[in-house]
Amino acid sequence: MLNWLEMSAAALGRGIETGDIDPVALTQAYLGAINSHDARDRIYSAITSERALAEAQAASERARAGQRLSPLDGVPISWKDLFDSAGVATEAGSDLLNGRVPSRDAEVLANATALGMVCLGKTHMSELAFSGLGLNPITATPPCVNDPDVVPGGSSSGAAASVAFGLAAAGIGSDTGGSVRIPAAWNDLVGLKTTAGRVTAKGVVPLCRSFDTVGPLTRTVEDAALLLSVLEGTKPVDLRGASLRGKRFAVLETMALDQVREAPMAGFERALHRIQSAGATLEFLQADEVAEAMALTAPLYTAEAYGEWGETIEAAPEKMFDQILERFRAGAKISGPEYVAAWHKLEVLRETWEARIAGFDAVLLPTAPILPPNVERLMTDQDYYITENLLALRNTRIGNLMGSAAITLPTGVPSCGLMMMGPAGSEERLLRLAAAAEFLLP
Repeated sequence: MLNWLEMSAAALGRGIETGDIDPVALTQAYLGAINSHDARDRIYSAITSERALAEAQAASERARAGQRLSPLDGVPISWKDLFDSAGVATEAGSDLLNGRVPSRDAEVLANATALGMVCLGKTHMSELAFSGLGLNPITATPPCVNDPDVVPGGSSSGAAASVAFGLAAAGIGSDTGGSVRIPAAWNDLVGLKTTAGRVTAKGVVPLCRSFDTVGPLTRTVEDAALLLSVLEGTKPVDLRGASLRGKRFAVLETMALDQVREAPMAGFERALHRIQSAGATLEFLQADEVAEAMALTAPLYTAEAYGEWGETIEAAPEKMFDQILERFRAGAKISGPEYVAAWHKLEVLRETWEARIAGFDAVLLPTAPILPPNVERLMTDQDYYITENLLALRNTRIGNLMGSAAITLPTGVPSCGLMMMGPAGSEERLLRLAAAAEFLLP
């Protein structure tokens, strides 16, 4: 039974299918592990034991009757604390939303429940999802699986920790500028950033609606593919026969390789060598439109975030972590014409980018140019906080700005990820490429 907590979600689903695993016993094992874990209250903001056991019992009965609803029917997962869950506090890591209890589930949670997923509870996150570090002195900062003294990455920090520490088979998070991929990379997981608008965000507490996306943090690429199908209520992509032989990859040089520190570069170069050895072609790519798009971050992200939250924030600014507060307030300085002009420019840059990468199977870059920073120093050194937060988000944000789909994979170097990016709507292709690369990288 103990190894159940180390198995992939797909493997657990197969065990339920064959009758070797009972969903109730599996859920009890996860709940027991959660409640006995030293970091329980730093990872989970709420544990929905009663709901989980009821859903597991229904899954068990379906399994015995041969009526399973999906390959993951009966598998327990966690949900970031910005997905509405009926009758359970959903506070997005902020005291500004303290006591906010929705009356219905977010649409993706309802979709997952309808396909038999078991909801273990809600996980902690960066305050209002506006940081890539995962540091949250207001509610909780979850641990990083590789170092107790560093942040786990954010904003889906607890989602990553729940999977990395064996307290959920998978976690569902959101990604506005890297919030699935950074914690996935820093905790040696797979993280899928979906195309904006592909997976419904109805019932998800927003940050920047134009960039917000929903995606899974998982142990394997197969799990990510299955979770995507569950979130959407669609058939999963077939990963059989996936290969890198003859594939053509662009290695993005513009910005993505600047200031990359030793360990992330070592992991990236290791991954490139193995991909090339598998029969793929690598071509280094310069793309001026990436740098131009990155310069639009402030007018686009901060303006929209402050437009979303400004009134709520200014009613009680003392409730916020000062670094997050100041980041939001920067958006108040952006005028309407600046915001509109920035969007018009970005739309042109996106067209240039998609034309440039059209001949490649995917674009490769390090997921994050840095390792997870030290918690204590982030709390005491403001310049360090700002520098590390911006660097943590830099590479992942390229995907959000350019409207791309993206996936991060572990490289075999702890807390160092390889990111594959493709044009909007290319999730299925990326998942097949990632499945082929996954066997090369451990």
